[in-house]
Amino acid sequence: MRSATIRTRELLPCLAAVVMLAGCAGMTSTQKNVLGGGVIGTAGGAAIGAMAGNAGMGAAIGAGAGVLGGLLYDAHEKSNQRAYQQGYRDAQGQ
Repeated sequence: MRSATIRTRELLPCLAAVVMLAGCAGMTSTQKNVLGGGVIGTAGGAAIGAMAGNAGMGAAIGAGAGVLGGLLYDAHEKSNQRAYQQGYRDAQGQ
């Protein structure tokens, strides 16, 4: 009986990861970047917060910083794409 419980505990995180990744299939690049930043920020903030004595507060601060970072990254990528497209159009015109 103990073996079945351990296997279930090992499989649940894997199943959760598969479900979460499948849920991202229809997202826009902005949504993916913001979500990714939020997840990374939450994990990093929780780890730092745990060392400082308050993992919950660290996770909350990290999530906010991560979402902001994801938005900034997305804006930067879109700016690069626009510049590339403009350069391509300019080169076609010559």
